[in-house]
Amino acid sequence: MRDKTQPNSAAAGERLIRAGAIVFFVGAVATLVTVAPLLLDTTPFPTYMFGLSMLMGVGFLIAGAGVFQSIADGRRQARGSS
Repeated sequence: MRDKTQPNSAAAGERLIRAGAIVFFVGAVATLVTVAPLLLDTTPFPTYMFGLSMLMGVGFLIAGAGVFQSIADGRRQARGSS
C-alpha cells in the first residue's frame, strides 16, 4: 500500500520542533552576548537582557511540546491501523 503522506508535508509537531529550535538558538546567542561582558570585565548589559537568556528554556519547552505532539500522532495512527 502506498503511503498517503506527501514527501514535503510536515508531520504533526514538526513545526513546533523547528520553532522551538529557533527560539532556543536565539536564547543561546542572547546568553553568550549577555555573559561575555561579565567574563571580559566590561560594563554588563541591562537586567532585561538576562531575560532574553530565558528563551533557551522556552525554546526547549516548545520543542518538547512538538515531540509530545508527534508521539501522540504516532500512537493515534498506530491505533487506527490495527
